[in-house]
Amino acid sequence: MAKQIFYALFLVLLSFTTTSSAAVTVGASKRAVNFVQASCKATTYPTVCVNSLTSYANSIQTSPRRLAETALTVTVSQAQSTKLFVSRLARFKGLKKREVQAIRDCVEEINDTVDRLTKSVHEMKMCGSAKGRDQFWFHMSNAQTWTSAALTNANTCSDGFAGRVMDGRIKNSVRSRIVNLGRGTSNALALINAFAKKY
Repeated sequence: MAKQIFYALFLVLLSFTTTSSAAVTVGASKRAVNFVQASCKATTYPTVCVNSLTSYANSIQTSPRRLAETALTVTVSQAQSTKLFVSRLARFKGLKKREVQAIRDCVEEINDTVDRLTKSVHEMKMCGSAKGRDQFWFHMSNAQTWTSAALTNANTCSDGFAGRVMDGRIKNSVRSRIVNLGRGTSNALALINAFAKKY
């Protein structure tokens, strides 16, 4: 009886590990997944990087440019989602005057973040079709500048909620979103820089 129970458990575990390993490779080659994971080690937040980009491994393959471009595109979506989330907070009743102003300022900053990240995506695409070294570095420099500026905008949003007087669920909710957005943007910038070094 004990042997039968052990065998049944073994089959369950075997089934689970097979399913888990299959889930990693479905829709993406192991080589592409490995490339994303290895590239993410060079970022500031490697776990965030792997979690957000592994599902795009099939379209990225082993291209540093596509990896950086995808990271930017994912971060644009994240910024848009954050902007929507923060703007909805303004509808809450009983907000302090400073909270309302901080929310409005934050939405503006995130709007700039979206705009700058979108421009950076465009510049990365131009890098892919650049003719010659000078043209490449022109677009690369623009991409680095726009992404760096986007990171600054995201961080500036949190500044409006500084001080104990702003403590509370609004501040915590906004800062949590901004921290995640900052991490995604920071990783995208690291991947852009890594691509630039390989040119």
